[in-house]
Amino acid sequence: MNFNLKEECGVFGVYNTKGDTDAANTTCFGLYALQHRGQESCGIAVNDNGTIVYHKDTGLVPEVFNDTVLDHLKGTVGVGHVRNAVEGKGIRENAQPLVTKYKKGTLTVAHNGSIINADELRRNFEDTGAIFQTTSDSEVIAYLIARERIKCHSIEEAVARSMPYLQGSFTLVVMSPRKLLAARDTWGYRPLVMGKTNSSYIFASETCALDAVDAEFVRDVKPGEIICVDKEGVKSDERQCK
Repeated sequence: MNFNLKEECGVFGVYNTKGDTDAANTTCFGLYALQHRGQESCGIAVNDNGTIVYHKDTGLVPEVFNDTVLDHLKGTVGVGHVRNAVEGKGIRENAQPLVTKYKKGTLTVAHNGSIINADELRRNFEDTGAIFQTTSDSEVIAYLIARERIKCHSIEEAVARSMPYLQGSFTLVVMSPRKLLAARDTWGYRPLVMGKTNSSYIFASETCALDAVDAEFVRDVKPGEIICVDKEGVKSDERQCK
């Protein structure tokens, strides 16, 4: 596997436990720190009391986001992404995070890495009637999670059921209307760290993003681990850890 800069992207997630609606600003600061991981496109999605609103485009973080844009992104939970094209053409539609609506609500996915069987999964899904709007791996991941969520009791269980289908190295930050999840493939080739402030839990591709938002480094997300944050607190699923 070729680990060059073109295979790098940056992911960021924040869950505010005190109800502050500045998740977009926090995410933007985190993306500034991760800009070296992707200069093609960027995006932020936030959870506004169960409603997901987002903005994304091609360009650098300061080109895509300004005070006017951020003022319209009010929410307590946020997911951000900076992208270099690995799979999928460098077009706006392929910018992340990917926000999709399905039977159970709204699903937001940001990922870093390369899914080597994404084309095979896409063909299999299309054969059963799936329709894709982008050429990125992220939409395949989102479809897989949504499919599994229909068949189980929670979004974290859906992510756990989806991960064995994904071949390659990857990290995920996933947002539902009530939860924020972070996951890392079982080999752990892609970095993902967890941090904390007095009011928020943070996930990011590198610790420099934690520094940018004055968050304390807690630990690395373990290879194969899924961490879920909601109003009840933090839960870790290590069933797939080696």
